[in-house]
Amino acid sequence: MVELAKRFIGKECLVYTFDSINVPQGIIKEVSDGAILIEKDNNVQIVNLDFVTRIQEYPRDKKGKKKAVVW
Repeated sequence: MVELAKRFIGKECLVYTFDSINVPQGIIKEVSDGAILIEKDNNVQIVNLDFVTRIQEYPRDKKGKKKAVVW
């Protein structure tokens, strides 16, 4: 999972966890052995990689604008 998550470094992503209550979103800055470092609006979050079920690049339309994400 670490090697797959490293493909998203520098991209704005949605990260889903088991509970999916608080789905972190932002730019993935770093991926280490057990965690993902996510930055959004100069705030940093660390997500335990053991609980990540899905990583998705933020969806965009044909013009490059962000699409609305339905939870």
